[in-house]
Amino acid sequence: MPDGRIMRIGELAAQIGASPRALRHYEQQGLLASSRGHNGYRFYDSGAVTRAANIKALIDVGLTSEDIRQHIENGCLDEPLDEVPHCDGELAPIRARLDTLDGLIAQLEAVRDRLREHARAVEASLNPTRQD
Repeated sequence: MPDGRIMRIGELAAQIGASPRALRHYEQQGLLASSRGHNGYRFYDSGAVTRAANIKALIDVGLTSEDIRQHIENGCLDEPLDEVPHCDGELAPIRARLDTLDGLIAQLEAVRDRLREHARAVEASLNPTRQD
């Protein structure tokens, strides 16, 4: 979509469906770059539209800024993710994030099971069954 158009942060945010705050966060994380005008306002070229939209899409599916940084390092972020074949470098951070989430889910399930068993024990001690 590079057409040489320059836009301010609000325009870019509106175009990709994100908030200006999100775009500033992307910049702070080193995922997106802007230029500054003499007034200090951020300006983005049209290439930033694709990158920002891709960042937002990847965050929306559950990747972190660090995961997305790997996409940048692998050259997988500057073409629309829904219009081109995905690149090889995209899969590793996705698999790593899935592994992390699976581990967290297993830990939470174990905590839930222990808590459920404890609740049953507390309930049984508060409401003992009479055996007459």
